[in-house]
Amino acid sequence: MEILDPHQMFSDPGKDASVMYSWERFLSGDGNATNALRDLVNASWQRCQDANVDPTQHAGPHPVSEQDFFLLRERQRELLEVSAPMMASARDFLAETGTMMVLADTNCTILTMEGDTPAKDSAESICLVPGVTWSERFCGTNAIGTALAVGQPVQIHSAEHYCAGIKRWTCSATVIRHPTDGEIVGVLDISGLSQTFSRQSLALVVATANRIENRLTIGEMERRYRLLNYWAQHGASVGSQGAVLFDRRGFPIQVNEHAHAAIHAAGGALEWPASRRIPELAAGTLRRNLARGTIPSWIQPQWIEPIVEHGENLGTILVIPSFSTRAGTLRPAIRAAQAAEHDAGEDGEVDAFAGIITWDVAMQAIIAKARQIARAKASVLLLGETGVGKEEFARGIHGTAAAPFIVLNCGGLSRELLASELFGYADGAFTGARKGGMAGKIEAADSGTLFLDEIGEMPLDMQPHLLRVLEQGEVYRLGETTPRKVNFHLMAATHRDLRQEVAAGRFRMDLYYRIAVTSLRIPPLRERKGDIATLAQFFLDHFRAKQGLKPAVLNPAVIRQLECNTWEGNVRELRNVIESAVLVSDGGAVTCADLPAELARAEALTALPAHAPVSNIPSIAQGERALIQRTVAATGGNLTLAARKLNIAKSTLYAKMQRYGLSRDTIRGFRG
Repeated sequence: MEILDPHQMFSDPGKDASVMYSWERFLSGDGNATNALRDLVNASWQRCQDANVDPTQHAGPHPVSEQDFFLLRERQRELLEVSAPMMASARDFLAETGTMMVLADTNCTILTMEGDTPAKDSAESICLVPGVTWSERFCGTNAIGTALAVGQPVQIHSAEHYCAGIKRWTCSATVIRHPTDGEIVGVLDISGLSQTFSRQSLALVVATANRIENRLTIGEMERRYRLLNYWAQHGASVGSQGAVLFDRRGFPIQVNEHAHAAIHAAGGALEWPASRRIPELAAGTLRRNLARGTIPSWIQPQWIEPIVEHGENLGTILVIPSFSTRAGTLRPAIRAAQAAEHDAGEDGEVDAFAGIITWDVAMQAIIAKARQIARAKASVLLLGETGVGKEEFARGIHGTAAAPFIVLNCGGLSRELLASELFGYADGAFTGARKGGMAGKIEAADSGTLFLDEIGEMPLDMQPHLLRVLEQGEVYRLGETTPRKVNFHLMAATHRDLRQEVAAGRFRMDLYYRIAVTSLRIPPLRERKGDIATLAQFFLDHFRAKQGLKPAVLNPAVIRQLECNTWEGNVRELRNVIESAVLVSDGGAVTCADLPAELARAEALTALPAHAPVSNIPSIAQGERALIQRTVAATGGNLTLAARKLNIAKSTLYAKMQRYGLSRDTIRGFRG
């Protein structure tokens, strides 16, 4: 990469008037610039003019939404974490200098800024604030956008800015590169009003960027060591299958002896050791690529195994199944090309699964499978605990808003009411029946989707009637003898193990196989701990906006308590906890005192004394189970009183007892 010479890199305030004259001539159409104008600036002005940037504008564009900004910062978490010490220092050493330090991503969107408070206040007048994109395309020539455009350190001073409203500023910026391949991962800038110009600002910003890159290098080396350790422990377990180990940026770093043949047979290409990056397998985009089906066509999603330690995605191992030989050729079991999976106009469509918020790779793989199921329109059984989001998945699979989506919970109604809600009834079918009768949920779902939640609770004697509807495409209202034709897509959900229910005689086998053409298991929230903070922040933003409050960020202590809980109620329980915390916080920041008391107890159970032998420490679940046993036994089996003593809802106590296999009768004899 060619390095700019100092004459191009640094501004010269003494030529400000001449540069302003050059700008006026440039805008008038006279391309003959004076010698005062650097080639770097002239080229940038040309790019701005080609992009139709308005030279009279006085500020940057509007910031992205609070939700988009939160998600943006989540995607840039590593860059923010490694640069945090340097940004914290800038808060102190730039105070009273009239300047500030700005960190932006590769789209020139500002992630964070620190420095002199008056300078930050002045920056608001030109929208130089977090969440605003300062690329040349939006803001004309400026250090952030121009440094990214040329990939070099640059100063842009006063009249050198392309837009009139920004010409009273001076700024120095450089790009931040990743140590693995030199890819630009961000931009660092120091800005202030024109009178704060200093050539040392550029030296400072370059030195700080180098420190950030060094911290990135240390982190990458540590993760590489952990990856290779994983390979040493598990690489041999794939047997005769081909295996490739990728780091989290999608670079292959190890292969086994079977990899070349397996990849070639699958129609792929990977030349080791001179292998190129496969960006679609990078940890930051893998979940999105799996969901959209944009991974390389020779790779099947089930071959991809993310490597996660302590909630951090270290990389990916690609395990390619062995191939049998027939007539001297290899027969790979490869999938159809994914290029045909999405229509050309799909980018403009609403994402049916947008309501499912997750950063978990396994969850993203389930979403990808749900997208495939949605195209088949087969009966789907959604499995998972209460509150994991089964209805959200059902709505995503349903997709279109044009057709009806009808929901019926089979567990919350009496047998008689469930029958009338499901099948409908004729005029006079029973005492209290509505005059003229009523169509049931099955009829309402005609040409659309019927979602039967908690289908495992459906009475056994009602199941044959539902089976008949599914097999014959006809429904009889209660009290009628004439069938009505129906055509609908059935989806069902349950927290029960229906195979066990079939074995116990509580669920019909023929109905089970009819509704479970395919199934999806949605993991509980405790199995995807990394989503807790993201979901909690999302709910906090939602409920604060609902109350007319300004956005706020959850502090680490609150997040720590949330992550210690087992969340029997899953996402629904987390949502309720955050809504309650917003209400009791009375408009202020949510603190640990606003959370339910059981969250503090859960955190206390995880706080192990440093001297305690590990073998003597119970798990959180063991400790909670024992606490419930002692409390219920002490109250003589009075669950209302026990729930009060545990400071939890009675329904929560029921759920916990069911999870731990406890009952009132078995606990009464317990002495702990």
